[in-house]
Amino acid sequence: MKVLKFGGTSVGSPSRVQHVANLITNGEKKIVVLSAVSGTTNSLVALCDAYQKKDKAESDKIILQFREKYSEFIKALFTSDKFAQKAISKVTKIINLLASFSTEAFSDKIERNILAQGELISTQLMQFYLESTGVNSALLPALEFMKTTEEEPEYEFIKENLQKELTNFPDCSLFITQGYICKNEFGEIDNLKRGGSDYTASIIGKAVSASEIQIWTDIDGMHNNDPRIVDNTFPVRELTFEEAAELAYFGAKILHPSSILPAQKANIPVKLLNTMEPEKEGTKISSEVKRERKIAAVAAKDGIVAIKIRSSRMLFAYGFLRRVFEVFEQFKTPIDVITTSEVAVSVTIDKTSHLEEILTELKAFGEVEFDQDHTIICVVGKFLQKDTKIAAKVISVLKDIPIRMISYGGSKNNITILIHKDYKIQALKALNEEIFLSDEK
Repeated sequence: MKVLKFGGTSVGSPSRVQHVANLITNGEKKIVVLSAVSGTTNSLVALCDAYQKKDKAESDKIILQFREKYSEFIKALFTSDKFAQKAISKVTKIINLLASFSTEAFSDKIERNILAQGELISTQLMQFYLESTGVNSALLPALEFMKTTEEEPEYEFIKENLQKELTNFPDCSLFITQGYICKNEFGEIDNLKRGGSDYTASIIGKAVSASEIQIWTDIDGMHNNDPRIVDNTFPVRELTFEEAAELAYFGAKILHPSSILPAQKANIPVKLLNTMEPEKEGTKISSEVKRERKIAAVAAKDGIVAIKIRSSRMLFAYGFLRRVFEVFEQFKTPIDVITTSEVAVSVTIDKTSHLEEILTELKAFGEVEFDQDHTIICVVGKFLQKDTKIAAKVISVLKDIPIRMISYGGSKNNITILIHKDYKIQALKALNEEIFLSDEK
């Protein structure tokens, strides 16, 4: 069995839903994971904001836009009046639910419920469309088997309950389910955060021991650099799990950062494919690659804050770093990059909701400085200690750019460089020109 995930742009219009339907009806046994129709989750976030602000006029406006959008969507998608009416009935119930919440009693629980409705709509529309064309398919409700505890997947629960759902349809080989949404440890509707449909596909792939996981988007694989900024980028045909995880975490938008781990644990290859050009090779992510080029790709992560703690108490001391890290743990703020010297430690974070509290706590250890508006440039590939030229090449390319921090040697897969955001475009273009468009191997 294969697991295929299609993102919001892949199902963003009636013609694209029809196109995806053609892609998935080739007779192979598969589970298809769908995101919400593009733009829907953003509108649901705006609806939550309107409820929180007690702005009934704005919430009514968004609900009306939903009714109009999906009315037109359904008219264009279905040629059968019977299935068009079934779709209208189902979507109307969901939109009526969205309109039923009170601005006076809005809560996080209600917000999570609202945010789940986009995937419930898209999967129901796909299932009705497949039925209308005579395809034998089944809709698997993700809320019956996707469960997390403290935001971590409950793999045994998922495997057991997904299998129960599958056995309800012994003669079926095509299954549709929702990405992103789940139940939490309290039995409440929850989600895997934005972009979490990739994560859903990987979790399901592990649960069913899939032969392959496919992530379908609107670009032909993971590119060697950001194609929105840099000209002459190209898809990387092969990546290891470790390389892909680094790129996803440090800014490559094509893949959710958490989605690699479940596939890696089960050693299931992941393919990144283009819905609009399905004949393209895309990118294969697996445990081993035959790629000759040592440097695979570059990614950039914005919104970074660098914090430096300087203290003479670090000298010859043990336990100092542990106490510093406990401050970040207290405020549930992950650290991206760390560098140390005898009397100072520098770290970077991108979650800044508790920045002031963190800085206050850190001042107990010594002098604290922080710099905002930085960007992490992550150069990813197969870097061995004996390859002495790689780090030198990267630093040489960036010789005209002020570098705030460098991290090298933490893994065999990346060189991480912190620069001010104003130099981001210059850095990415220079790396592309001097490394990828040269004969460097």
